[in-house]
Amino acid sequence: MDVTDRKIVALLQSEGRITLTDLAEKVRLSVSRCQRRVRELEAAGVIRGYRAVVDAAALGYGFEVLVFATLSRPDAVTEFDAALAEVPEIIEAQRLFGEPDYLIRVVSADLESYQRLYESVLIHLPGVRGLNSTIVMKQAVHPRPLPGRPSRELPPPAAAT
Repeated sequence: MDVTDRKIVALLQSEGRITLTDLAEKVRLSVSRCQRRVRELEAAGVIRGYRAVVDAAALGYGFEVLVFATLSRPDAVTEFDAALAEVPEIIEAQRLFGEPDYLIRVVSADLESYQRLYESVLIHLPGVRGLNSTIVMKQAVHPRPLPGRPSRELPPPAAAT
């Protein structure tokens, strides 16, 4: 990826509905060259999709919980991953090093609906040894675009004099 590709990605992250004409103008390419680069970024998997950023509370999901899951056995990972993908209220999940094994982001309407989900679904996920739930008080930093370049590519800090 070169500087122009990074500019394209940055603009698409912040302005997903930008027209190809406006995008090409901002990165100083012809529309056809810009379109070719966008298609190449999509084909390479750099751009994995496009979506709207939605207010969960406006859709009735005003309650968010972070669930830490510990598995009872290492061979349950594949089955556990597949089961997580089947629960619509699970909007994000990461496998972690060490314990706990997973961090799972869950949305629901309220505490009662989360409790029902916990008792009827989450504790029955395959291979679960334990779950620990933490209620999200406030979103301090909303999901945002990735930085322009990884920190390992940043120039070193200037030496102190």
